[in-house]
Amino acid sequence: MNNKKKAFQSVLPATVAACLISMSSSAYAADNSDPIKVGVMLPFSGVYAGLGESTRNGLKQALKEQGNTIAGRPVEFIEMDTEAKPARAPEITSSLVDNQHADFVVGPVHSGVAMGMIKSIKGKDSIMIIPNAGANAATGAFCQPNVFRTSFSSWQTAFPMGKEAYDMGYKKIVTMSWNYGFGKESLAAFNESFTAAGGEVVKKMLVPFPKTEFQSYLTEIASIKPDAVFVFFAGGGAVKFVKDYDAMGLKGKIPLLGSGFLTEGTTKAQGPASEGVITTLHYADTLDIEKNTSFRQQYEALYGKPADLFAVQGYDAGQLIAAAVTATEGNTSDKAALIKQMEQLEIDSPRGAFHFSKAHNPIQTIYLRKVVNGQNTVIKTALENLEDPARGCKL
Repeated sequence: MNNKKKAFQSVLPATVAACLISMSSSAYAADNSDPIKVGVMLPFSGVYAGLGESTRNGLKQALKEQGNTIAGRPVEFIEMDTEAKPARAPEITSSLVDNQHADFVVGPVHSGVAMGMIKSIKGKDSIMIIPNAGANAATGAFCQPNVFRTSFSSWQTAFPMGKEAYDMGYKKIVTMSWNYGFGKESLAAFNESFTAAGGEVVKKMLVPFPKTEFQSYLTEIASIKPDAVFVFFAGGGAVKFVKDYDAMGLKGKIPLLGSGFLTEGTTKAQGPASEGVITTLHYADTLDIEKNTSFRQQYEALYGKPADLFAVQGYDAGQLIAAAVTATEGNTSDKAALIKQMEQLEIDSPRGAFHFSKAHNPIQTIYLRKVVNGQNTVIKTALENLEDPARGCKL
């Protein structure tokens, strides 16, 4: 009797272990058939609706290339319209994270919305991927383990132009932007590299946002007679500024430089006034990269229109999700392991390959571009593998 009891006791742990392993495998198999939930927080109405649409198109293109399944699991999209309103960010983020239990939250376009999202997703069991918003703090002072960016920081898009401007022979420059966060960050980044090279910013002009009456500022620039002008404007403001600069007769006298958004998606509306404008950015439609060619061909076949920068950044967010989930063999429950894989990945992007800094911002190439025949044409590489300084980040 005692021997039988002893034998039973020795077999029991192995039996239980086998059962537990079987149960664990079954549970994982069940989990593995569940959809990977991708929350999409982008503006689908209002002034930034077009940017939201391009970003979503790129995101879906990348996952369509995977057959909308990753490691055997289907992908489910949950789309929410931010309307580019920062006040909506906490409510929508909480809905996706706490109620829908999204594995990933992709968004937004607007930096104000991004900061609201970052505060709301802190410490949560979802991973945020920013496909556009460039506020330095997102991967700087407010960096978090579960926040990545597939776009840029405002510092990255303006810093390289400072030395480029000096090397072009411009020693005294006027800078100008709307008086808001991204614009001021862009001017500061330009000033940082320009003055380090030996140049002098003789005047900084800040225009109340969203004012587009530039005549008085342009008159003052004409009287100062700087070697060149560096500006940050985007969208309709960029169109108006470039056309006014030309109409005031400054184009042929004082070279115009800018962060790439000055001529990104705006050259058609700017017309001949944009010819010759020089900018720095991490992408150009005409990049002679095999990945860019195939991406643009496929995008136009899918959506019936040319791809743009915002489509590229959305596409890379999709590539990041696909690569990370594949690397974890479809297991999204262990977010720490998923984040570790994301940190190690190199993304084969239409802009050129990039990987992530410790702060989870892309380390990427910035190009010097010139508008030629209405297109942003790459002149040269301004800075290769440029890493944002991520000031204030504690990761």
